[in-house]
Amino acid sequence: MSAERLIIVGLVQGVGFRPAVWRLAVDLRLAGWVRNSAQGVEIHIEGDAARRADFIRRLPKAMPPLARIAHIHAMSAATEGCAGFRIRENTTADMPPSTAIGPDLALCPDCLAELFDPQSRRYRYPLLACTRCGPRYSVTRCLPYERAATSLAPYPLCADCATEYENPADRRFHAEAIACPACGPAHRLLDNEGKKLDEDPAAGAWRRIQAGGIVAIKGLGGFHLVCDARNPAAIARLRQRKNRDAKPFALMAANLSSLAAWVEVDADAARLLTHEARPIVLLPAKAALPGVAPGLERLGVMLPATAMQWLLLHTAAGCPRGMNWTEAAQDTLLVMTSANPGGEPLACDNAKALARLADIADAFWLHTRDIVTRCDDSLLLPAADAAPIFIRRARGYTPIAIPMAEDGLPVLALGAYLKNAICLTRGREAFLSQHIGSLDNADSLLFLEETAGHLMKTLAVKPEIIAHDLHPDYPSSRLAQTLAARLSVPAIGIAHHHAHLAAVCAERHLRGPVLGLALDGVGLGPDGALWGGELLLLQSTNCHRLGHLLPLPLPGGDKAALEPWRMGASFLHRAGLCGEILPWIARRFPALALEASAQSLAILLEKNLHCPPSTSMGRVFDAAAALLGVRAVNQYEAQAAMQLESLALRHEEKRGDGETLPLERTCVLNAGILDLSPLLLTLLTEPDAARGASRFHGSLARALAHWVGAAAEETGIRALAASGGCLQNALLAQHLTKACAAANLTLHLPRAAPPGDGGLALGQAWVAGKPDFSAVRTCS
Repeated sequence: MSAERLIIVGLVQGVGFRPAVWRLAVDLRLAGWVRNSAQGVEIHIEGDAARRADFIRRLPKAMPPLARIAHIHAMSAATEGCAGFRIRENTTADMPPSTAIGPDLALCPDCLAELFDPQSRRYRYPLLACTRCGPRYSVTRCLPYERAATSLAPYPLCADCATEYENPADRRFHAEAIACPACGPAHRLLDNEGKKLDEDPAAGAWRRIQAGGIVAIKGLGGFHLVCDARNPAAIARLRQRKNRDAKPFALMAANLSSLAAWVEVDADAARLLTHEARPIVLLPAKAALPGVAPGLERLGVMLPATAMQWLLLHTAAGCPRGMNWTEAAQDTLLVMTSANPGGEPLACDNAKALARLADIADAFWLHTRDIVTRCDDSLLLPAADAAPIFIRRARGYTPIAIPMAEDGLPVLALGAYLKNAICLTRGREAFLSQHIGSLDNADSLLFLEETAGHLMKTLAVKPEIIAHDLHPDYPSSRLAQTLAARLSVPAIGIAHHHAHLAAVCAERHLRGPVLGLALDGVGLGPDGALWGGELLLLQSTNCHRLGHLLPLPLPGGDKAALEPWRMGASFLHRAGLCGEILPWIARRFPALALEASAQSLAILLEKNLHCPPSTSMGRVFDAAAALLGVRAVNQYEAQAAMQLESLALRHEEKRGDGETLPLERTCVLNAGILDLSPLLLTLLTEPDAARGASRFHGSLARALAHWVGAAAEETGIRALAASGGCLQNALLAQHLTKACAAANLTLHLPRAAPPGDGGLALGQAWVAGKPDFSAVRTCS
């Protein structure tokens, strides 16, 4: 009899992998053992060659649903005379770790059934979990993934839990987050002064929400602020207390049947909503909910992910017996928004949450299981005939690795400024962090540094390069210099839009030369100018600028991104229509016409004072929205562009399709520079904003395909990678896909990472980790 040793690399710890191996080995009458190791899972099997071969053949199909096998390394081994097959204690042998932690997952059906079973010892206990669900990433301090390395370490198992934990046939075998009321973390309801309330937490929380109150509820990766979505006064209070004037709120209902009254849920949307990640999904609204998502055609909706959320909905339903209510339509609809006041990171620590949220929440329902690293809700946008678009990649998906085509140097990439996320690479794996957010406050900077440290520790990777944006004043760029000095490695700047397109190359495994279309807000180009609408040529790590949008001045600098009317005025000035600026303002935005800023803007443009030019596509969207009178001032980032898309969606839903102008009325292409003035001029006098918005989207996509098509004819390259924040606009992505197909172009869009700055670090890491990369110039 001979033996084999297998090393399994991938997402194989904390997902029920070893019990599955044990069951397969016992079924095949093989002897040996299995254990977690620094590389992943190590298996030793003894038996005849045919049964060992059968084991290796059947292993991938025998795995639990949450496991992901990246590689199986098999080698011959000496027999150890094993009697039977058993699960051994973990080892952390001296070898580089190559396993990964799983993401936090929604409550599984079995645990949900226990939660509402009066005969279960976990009846209505909101911190139950097993190997198929519950916290992973948010409670783990380091690898190997075991209880001592998590925030559950302070809670020794009771006899009943220990029996489940040690039984390979039990779904809680080595479920590191296992807990019950006798031995696990506690939960309680507090008032906003931190005083414990002597009532059932779920009942007390629901009573306050029903009365129009706001309750802070601790989840897997942080706190949510919760109120009644059908109570406009409660929503208004939440907006006033959170200082969030118009940015849309996410909603939660018990099930798909309950959501059907509010949003359109097709089969693709249903799959996303019921996925174990439980993301927020943006879907077309069917009914108005005042104050939830002003001016937008989509609502962000989600289903419950935690037992506490299920208990709240169960209480709202009147505490029915059995499980039928979990599938039946319920009237309850909750606002479930991140507890991040003032744009700060998500609140996750109990004491800090009580201090930070006391002026917002009327009560707190919290638990004592510490969150090691906060992780916000993921946000996805379904795309027609394609994988969904990540707007925010976080809980449920982080830290699942994005596979790359080739090995590279280990790189820590720190992203940019807005919607920050970072990336750490290990071999052919890229680990994109959870959403960190905009780096405009001290707490966010601390969160950025904490996340970098946590990723390096949990993956046991020491980067050989720190990559960052070219902008020297971004906090992420400054941190890169600090970490590079601390680790004695080089810090390398990567051009913003090169990184956007490189991220697509990384996830799509694009090896050859490819054209790149960067449609973005503003990023610093290697020439020091403000880029954002670029046509590039990428070949491996080299990047060459083929063309760009005709620049528009940004009157007032950064103010132009906050006040779209400035971009409308800027376009009129560039078009030689200075005399039209004040009449246009008076017609589209009468209140603004009386302000001194409107009177002086024409002078600023005429004298070119504080009006830096930019090729930004985002500012073209702002100009279009302003010219149509959609919005003068943004209350949150990209509000005008989002409302412009909503108007176009509304118009196209009525018509059944979009409207596209002839190419000669859309653009002028000269020496690689795309001038969209003809298209923008049509919006100046357009009486129907919705029709104008539809024409803008369809005609813009056609102009972009024309631009790329001309470059394809010159270069012979018909593969196109497109990315940037503007491609979070699903309607633009849909029209661009059709236009590129008509032009015989092969379009590659980001799907594993967000197209906006939340995916930028993936591209930074991909470029910097290539052996042939030269840091002298990342784009020319």
